[in-house]
Amino acid sequence: MIASSQKHWSGDVADLLRVSEGFVLADVDTRSTPGYEKDKVHAAEDLKAGSAELDEYQERLYARSRVDATNASVLLVLQAMDSAGKGGIIRHVVGSVDPQGIVLSAFKKPTDEDLKHDFLWRVKERLPVSGMIGVFDRSHYEDVLIGRVRRLAPEQEIERRYAAINDFERQLTDSGTRVVKVMLHISADEQKKRLMRRLNRLDKHWKYNPTDVDERELWPQYMAAYQTVFERTSTEHAPWFVVPADHKWYARLAVQNLLLEALEDINPQWPKATFDVEAEKRRLAAT
Repeated sequence: MIASSQKHWSGDVADLLRVSEGFVLADVDTRSTPGYEKDKVHAAEDLKAGSAELDEYQERLYARSRVDATNASVLLVLQAMDSAGKGGIIRHVVGSVDPQGIVLSAFKKPTDEDLKHDFLWRVKERLPVSGMIGVFDRSHYEDVLIGRVRRLAPEQEIERRYAAINDFERQLTDSGTRVVKVMLHISADEQKKRLMRRLNRLDKHWKYNPTDVDERELWPQYMAAYQTVFERTSTEHAPWFVVPADHKWYARLAVQNLLLEALEDINPQWPKATFDVEAEKRRLAAT
């Protein structure tokens, strides 16, 4: 089934953006719009159309879990360098559906309590239950990205974590969760422009963090760490999708369609009434 919001795509969005064998992050043009044949104006129209579809699928999924036993859920994992647009995805894509069916978790620096446990402990505490769409604003992948670049853990421990992540995500998908892992990929030049815009606007200063510049200085190391992540953890059951994100409008539309495809795969149906509808109509009319 192809969503009506996909009518301007030249192919399946997931196939276009999926990380497969031989993938090289450095070969991705961050200003490209793979498979999308229209411009920003049409993208806004398609995003609006997709929002209506996404909202209905989310409500069906939520309603189904409240009436029938179902193990289906969706987990959207968002990873990116600073200012790549994660907030915009959450606001303009995820924010288009009923919030009661969404569980949003933003992973920051581990707390003292987190550090007493294995790195996956805090992640497992925030997984979506059946009928829900979970969103990770950053995730367990920080522990093999920042952990590797900043040398926050020994190399042997970082290597162990790749296998632990694959096992963890296999358990997730086996239990009925569709895992959609997205890296929003921007260029260093585009990030510099976005960070400068934040500094030039009083209403955006709160979004700026001086450590962003420190992380920029490690850009090549982060790109190498992402490449390793893709090679080690893009699996058949939980593949990675790399979304060129210099154009925010394209990134939002692409992620929306990846979510739609995950929900279409679940194909939740409206639950059937557990009561006699006609009898209830008569009873109500008589009041």
